[in-house]
Amino acid sequence: MTGLLNSLNKKKELTPKQQSFLDNLVTTGGDSRKSAELAGYAGNHYQVLKALKDEVLDLTTNVLAQAAPQAAFKLLDIMNADAPIPQATNKLQAAQTILDRVGIAKTEKLDINHKVAGGIFIMPEKEAIVIDAEVVDVESE
Repeated sequence: MTGLLNSLNKKKELTPKQQSFLDNLVTTGGDSRKSAELAGYAGNHYQVLKALKDEVLDLTTNVLAQAAPQAAFKLLDIMNADAPIPQATNKLQAAQTILDRVGIAKTEKLDINHKVAGGIFIMPEKEAIVIDAEVVDVESE
């Protein structure tokens, strides 16, 4: 998973402490409080998250992208299982959600068949509208 973090360094120069926070975020399974403590931050870990918001979002996207193949195989396992699978509904929903979030969603096809029975309807030419108006000078009054 450290390969995920290498791509983050290209966007913004991170301090060693910030990089440590992101590394620890992966190793702690997303526990931001523990990651901040392990990186040496004292106090409010929300400030660290705020400062690294874009990097954390990129990291999250990469983690989900890495889980996508596992989610796809889980869908196949559930589909092909002969024996009941405990919590199959929850696992199915989780796998579908992961695939949706990484952009592999079910596609919907819309088939439009429109049959026209009539011909062309031609409108008459529009006539110019003439408006008789009087010009009033507001400043002279």
